[in-house]
Amino acid sequence: MGVISENGHWPKFREALCGDMTDRERLGLPLHYVEDRFASDQSTIYKQLYKHDPESLVKIVCDADHPLIVRYVAGNILALLGDPRLSTYEPSMITLEGGLISIGLNSDDVQTVLKNFDMLGLNATWIEKECPRHQEHITTFRIAKYPVTNQEYRDFLLDTGYHELPDSWAFRRFPIERANHPVYTLSTEACDAYASWLAVKTHRGFRLPTEHEWEYAAAGAEGREFPWGESFDPLLANTCETGIFNTTPVGIFINGASPFGVLDMAGNVEEYVKDVYKAYPGGENIDDHLSQIHGLYRVARGGSFARFRDLARNRRRHGHNPRSVTYAMGFRLAETI
Repeated sequence: MGVISENGHWPKFREALCGDMTDRERLGLPLHYVEDRFASDQSTIYKQLYKHDPESLVKIVCDADHPLIVRYVAGNILALLGDPRLSTYEPSMITLEGGLISIGLNSDDVQTVLKNFDMLGLNATWIEKECPRHQEHITTFRIAKYPVTNQEYRDFLLDTGYHELPDSWAFRRFPIERANHPVYTLSTEACDAYASWLAVKTHRGFRLPTEHEWEYAAAGAEGREFPWGESFDPLLANTCETGIFNTTPVGIFINGASPFGVLDMAGNVEEYVKDVYKAYPGGENIDDHLSQIHGLYRVARGGSFARFRDLARNRRRHGHNPRSVTYAMGFRLAETI
């Protein structure tokens, strides 16, 4: 089992994490209680920041010169005060120009990926789903700077009376202390319903992004391995390695932005896209544990606070496994222009 320290959480696995394991085993945690990396230091910082006004807290959250724990605490205080960065009916969107883009992985690189992420129990077929690298044409579109938050989903519920409440809301209570954290444990139907509702309310073309759009927004024209570059860093994304084991306020991992300035594309929550899994052109259809559970299933991207760094790779094609609570499924918006 791994140990959470200032350097994060780096357990080693020799078998697939989707196998016959408990959820704590999947997280690399012992059965007894282990504090997250910020548990012992938060109270002092809360005392320092709790009297700050929202605008001052936003400046702290958006300043990479502040340590991660300070940005984390500032963001959590904003959840209670109201986060000026977020607007349900006018979400912050980033425009990406259309054209011919390259996505996916070269088949010759599968073994390199497996070697780079050795000890995480990867199956080669999971990586082969990313093959081959190929070109796709996209039209100009917009993508949300942040994933959809609990506050935004609450506004949707209040306006529509929609039936699905996130399982991550304990006793189905709105978690005001996580208002500006990404909403998760949603079905694809709920994600689509939210996007359709907002499109009607605003008369704009909101929807979920396609796989092609999502990967391009995360990896950029150069096809980065992670949104920020080629090497993983637990201070740039909220994954298991970061050692928080919970969602974080959106946008606090400033240096983890994609080439276009999109935030939280690696870690925090997994993000459903518009597409159902199918093999890329020229690729092989992979019948893995996800297809065996669902048959056809919606693809998710980006990894989460309850998954390890391999799922934070921009090319990784994943999905929901209802047999484990370590699958934290959320979403972000795209917009047709």
